Amino acid sequence: MPPASETAASALLDTPHRLEVTGLTRAFAARAVVSDVSLQVAAGQVTCLLGPSGCGKSTTLRMIAGVETPDNGRIQIDGHDVFGPSANLPPEARGVGLMFQDFALFPHLTVAGNVAFGLAGDKAAKMRRVDELLEKVNLSGFGVKHPHELSGGEQQRVALARALAPRPRVMLMDEPFSGLDNRLRDGIRDATLAVLKAEGAAVLLVTHEPEEAMRMADEIALMRDGRIVQRGAPYNVYNAPVDRAAAAFFSDINVIRGISKGALTETPFGAFLTPGHLDGAEVDIVIRPQHLKIDFDRAGRGPYPTMSEGTPARGTVLRARYLGHASLVEFRMDFDGSVLTASVPGVFLPKADTPLWLMIRRDRCYVFPAC
Repeated sequence: MPPASETAASALLDTPHRLEVTGLTRAFAARAVVSDVSLQVAAGQVTCLLGPSGCGKSTTLRMIAGVETPDNGRIQIDGHDVFGPSANLPPEARGVGLMFQDFALFPHLTVAGNVAFGLAGDKAAKMRRVDELLEKVNLSGFGVKHPHELSGGEQQRVALARALAPRPRVMLMDEPFSGLDNRLRDGIRDATLAVLKAEGAAVLLVTHEPEEAMRMADEIALMRDGRIVQRGAPYNVYNAPVDRAAAAFFSDINVIRGISKGALTETPFGAFLTPGHLDGAEVDIVIRPQHLKIDFDRAGRGPYPTMSEGTPARGTVLRARYLGHASLVEFRMDFDGSVLTASVPGVFLPKADTPLWLMIRRDRCYVFPAC
């Protein structure tokens, strides 16, 4: 059952859309970069466009921002066309805020000057908004400093404050944390998310990092080859991948290939239910390393089969590595010489050539057509 946070996310997705994109398409030199992309983002919602480099996610963001012109499609903000058959508003008229990998702060302006840049109104009103945002991003008192006097994390927070200063209805963020030290990212991402939620903008965040998307998003839109192949709450996208490639994008996977016959596929780990696949069709049974169970060898015998974990199969350890939070153990399987990987919480470092037995949790397996 999904956690409470996912239930709340589902409720959020039922609210009216602040940003709605329909059938967005863009080609360069006859090569489709974005193909028929549609998505919706509500006020206060964070949606992550997630995918590998070159899949079209940044191009999608630029089209929504108005710095790239679509070949086809429609973009609406609060129900009004900003791009469509009869509209193509410039970026400054769309009510969007932009944050890119390069924070692009003005080096000759102070922090306060950067945040105030583009704000309308009298000086007093501008400074009230600047002070309000600097407090929200924990930079009170930094207004008189210049960008070169700040750390990377501080510059990122200034860029966020500047983008939010005009109170944009939609916030577009393209890999905004990619230039930060790994040790800083989690804290800065959490602080950024808190500010974005407080401001109530609809947020579309582009990233190629699944962990970042899982950490920040109410909804993930997984892109591949210019198309959105799966959308949903992080829990659902991770635990119900649409295909083998979607499962592999979020984590390492093990793949066991078999032949479906009578809605069953026989493997060295026992039979797997494979309904919906034709007799004689090759199928891939996919399982993540953390869902393999390891047991000890007892003079050539392993544990007894169970309904939930099937038949054990023996392998020998190729190598084991400690990753800080878990141990990763690679096995050469006796039945066909294939390599399977298991992840074990804590420290578990068996020596190479140690025989051990593996079992597979049936409820954590995915079955896809072989690819």
